[in-house]
Amino acid sequence: MTASNVAPLHHNEPHWQERVDLACAFRWAARLNMHEAVANHFSLAVSDDGPEFLVNPCNMHFSRIKASDLLLLDASDPATTEGANAPDPTAWDLHGGIHRRMPEAKCVLHVHSRYATVLATLKDPRILPIDQNTMRFFDRVAFDDGFDGMGLGEEAERVCGCFGDKPILVTGNHGVMITGPSVAWAFDELYYFERACETLITAYMTGKDLLVVSDEVARKTMQQWMDYENGPENHLRELKAILDEEEPSYRT
Repeated sequence: MTASNVAPLHHNEPHWQERVDLACAFRWAARLNMHEAVANHFSLAVSDDGPEFLVNPCNMHFSRIKASDLLLLDASDPATTEGANAPDPTAWDLHGGIHRRMPEAKCVLHVHSRYATVLATLKDPRILPIDQNTMRFFDRVAFDDGFDGMGLGEEAERVCGCFGDKPILVTGNHGVMITGPSVAWAFDELYYFERACETLITAYMTGKDLLVVSDEVARKTMQQWMDYENGPENHLRELKAILDEEEPSYRT
């Protein structure tokens, strides 16, 4: 299936709730200043085996994206890159590559948000466990220090192979890619990842010694985050409720 032959959408269309959730994520990424011009992409696999996925259209600002704007693509169909409604090449190469290779990564969020990008420029980009938010990501982040240009072609394939068994990839000299089993989970991770990076970078700026907890405490706290019942779902529900009052067009 290519972007150019997607049928007109309505509320009975398959994947409508997934579209609404992803549109909410775009709007909130813009509100939280985690967007960058008309670049960066969010995607969501809607087929069990991964290749069929939703992604934002080329050159549309996050703050304007609606559920009906999202492109439905097939990562196994190279003809998708042709035609008037073709996706951005980096979106196709990076997100299509991940959805082809990592069916467990249902939702993929890629941003150049301020503090995550600062972290990505450091020679030592480890997220030291200095508060609850940084501890959430203990031993859950992969790091790629082999930047070789924008995420196109061979570079995209190389990046897609850098996750290993981790759900989050800090792409050195670039930004961050978050994967998760749902929009709710992935966006909650993105939100807290940026908060964790902000805390760590701010702590570095003080020039003082950091109070780093033990691996045992960090791992325990990380697991408590993972076991916290319905946190991401509750977060996304409230984000949608705010948009329902203030920007209901995201649902259309």
